[in-house]
Amino acid sequence: MEFSAATKQLKARLGPGVVRTDPISRDAASFDSSKIPFRPEAVILPRSPSDVAEVLKLANRRRVPVTVRGRGTSLTGSAAPMRGGWVLDLHRLNRIRVDGPSGLAHVQAGAVVARIQAAAERRGLFYPPDPASKKYCTIGGNIACNAGGMHGGKYGVTRDFVMALGGYLPTGERVQWGTDTRKFSAGFNLRDLWIGSEGMLGVVTDATLRLLPRPAERWTLLVSFRTEADAFRAVLALFALRVQPAICEFLDRYSVDCAERATGRPVFKGQGGRPVVLVELAGGVAEVREQRAIALAWARRHGLAHRQAKDRAEAEGLWEVRRACSGAMFKLGDSKLNEDVVVPMRRYVQFARFLEGLRRESGLAIPTFGHLGDGNLHVNIMYHRAVPSECREAERAVNRLMRTVVALGGAISGEHGIGLAKTPFLRFQHSPAAIRAMRAVKRALDPRGILNPGKMFEEFRVWEHRRLEVRLPWDHN
Repeated sequence: MEFSAATKQLKARLGPGVVRTDPISRDAASFDSSKIPFRPEAVILPRSPSDVAEVLKLANRRRVPVTVRGRGTSLTGSAAPMRGGWVLDLHRLNRIRVDGPSGLAHVQAGAVVARIQAAAERRGLFYPPDPASKKYCTIGGNIACNAGGMHGGKYGVTRDFVMALGGYLPTGERVQWGTDTRKFSAGFNLRDLWIGSEGMLGVVTDATLRLLPRPAERWTLLVSFRTEADAFRAVLALFALRVQPAICEFLDRYSVDCAERATGRPVFKGQGGRPVVLVELAGGVAEVREQRAIALAWARRHGLAHRQAKDRAEAEGLWEVRRACSGAMFKLGDSKLNEDVVVPMRRYVQFARFLEGLRRESGLAIPTFGHLGDGNLHVNIMYHRAVPSECREAERAVNRLMRTVVALGGAISGEHGIGLAKTPFLRFQHSPAAIRAMRAVKRALDPRGILNPGKMFEEFRVWEHRRLEVRLPWDHN
């Protein structure tokens, strides 16, 4: 559909510095980390929330598709402008203000998550949600997908820290969901409806975040195990001891092997690739000291070997294992279906056995890592795009994975959202009645369907589309 007249009208109102139609700007905004491009007609970089209102009023009147974008770190295509139209890039709206006495952060949607964390730490406070791309991703994108990260098991995810949202309906009308108060029971809770809605129900421009006191002490432990099932059993035993790690990361033997290749160093000498669990305790000094003794006894009883960090520098060395594995997986295939499924804890061992069977039956490398504190596991189905048989096996494998996760009582996504990549699996998770209810909410808030059209409800087979050969700064995370 042609939207050039509306684009000219918007450029006349806001100026060419805000409304960009040059090929470089349009190409740069045509894809996110899913790397499937759809070229927009214009990229809009608002200077203020009032610019957002102007964009939406005109877009709604002229039925121009609008896709909201932060830094494009989405892995599911939720920030890819599938219907063209306009990309609303909010990264200029990046103010951060921390209110120390009340323990709140007032942020705009384009604020980078790592900068919010740094601003909180300077006031002795702590913002826990920490996606792997936190040095690049924006809080608006985190809100859109309800991002979590490694701290989710102990502290929760983005939704648990959002007290209030401000933004605009598709009509350009300003709304505020919630207040800067701990209690709020005045009307429907549309704040939580917007969180995780992937920019389909409204545009978030600002938020109030709840902060915690910064932990006084942190301690890190790396433990190896004979098998993945052993690692899962051991973690359940740790939780039964009432130890609640701030972080509990799992890497299967295949992920460890990738990390060892990437770094050129063995994780544990003489063992070869073994699955590992990386535990970090955080809290008060006495609390961490008590739980550290329990965790060390647990590691000696259940693990093959363990290494503890004596200081933060040594802890960073242990974390290098976790950071190195994802990017190195491309030695196993030039394409990846990166699935962020969630499995109930009681099903951990059963899921480990399922993954071993899936590898054997598909013949594909499927390295898996993730957050055992909340069951959010990143299953990476690797294949070669130029090999048709591997493409077919990857499609079969991802369908089996999603059906099995739902059958186990889990979720097809924990933090990436649906976007384009998970649209074939939404019907596995939800009944037709539930999907109809979601569609009804979409129609009620966005009757002209201008916000992020084509996502979530229309089936898109991402493995059938050729992706761009680009490497983004956060791909190594």
